[in-house]
Amino acid sequence: MSKPLHTPLATTEQEDETAPPEENAGFLPIETNWFDRLFISVVLWIALSLFWFRFLEPAGLSIWIANAIALVMAFIIIRKG
Repeated sequence: MSKPLHTPLATTEQEDETAPPEENAGFLPIETNWFDRLFISVVLWIALSLFWFRFLEPAGLSIWIANAIALVMAFIIIRKG
């Protein structure tokens, strides 16, 4: 028997092999690596600390509460962001 005159250029099986693996998207609206997420966490920690010093520490709340909140936020951002 003879070969068919035309063959499809790409089949779905070939497309699946050449497609990049899907990454698990986080909740941040940008593509990041772990260092980017660490940097975002540090910037948020500094901003939270400045906000805390200005508005909440004069009311009697310790800065250690802000540090605990920043640590939890950093853990969530680095792991899931």
